Amino acid sequence: MNFIIGKKLGMRQIFDEKGKAFPVTLVEAGPCDITQIKTEESDGYDGIQLGFEKIKESKVKKPLKKKPYRHLKEVKGKFESSLGDKISVEIFNPGDKVRVRGISKGKGFAGVMKRWNFSGAGTSSHGTKHNDRKGGSIGSMYPQRVMKGRKMAGRMGANSVTVKNLEIVDIDKEKDIIAICGALPGKKGGIVIIEKIC
Repeated sequence: MNFIIGKKLGMRQIFDEKGKAFPVTLVEAGPCDITQIKTEESDGYDGIQLGFEKIKESKVKKPLKKKPYRHLKEVKGKFESSLGDKISVEIFNPGDKVRVRGISKGKGFAGVMKRWNFSGAGTSSHGTKHNDRKGGSIGSMYPQRVMKGRKMAGRMGANSVTVKNLEIVDIDKEKDIIAICGALPGKKGGIVIIEKIC
């Protein structure tokens, strides 16, 4: 098993023996329980479901009474594991390369300059008014409609983001905390999936 679910705690600075500083993100990873095993015959695909952060059964809705976890995540693929197995930070070692998947920060409704890095429509002289941060023309003579995929203002952020080739710098096995070099997607307290790159 090379996956684990974690909660982003925030960023810190650590130093090596030579005094060089490294920016790291601390993640509280696991322990996770395998709550369900998916098979090609019963579900149409192979995979497992992991549960993270156990909670009281009274706080879980009726269909999920058998899985009293705050977070449930699925991972596709064939794994040699059985129901109820625990996954902890011991599957990782300092120096391992990982890819981390999470939900990026939501920015709400954003204009074209913030969302797509537009420079603004036209010049700021020669009678131009109220046009500093607009997107400019969005259509043409033909086909007399706005084409799909046009870069326009809209909801920004809150997307699934994967960051690859990050290195594990340190592991605290007693507190289940992993220090990963670099920035991870999402806000403090956000849930991420950490996958070891074989």
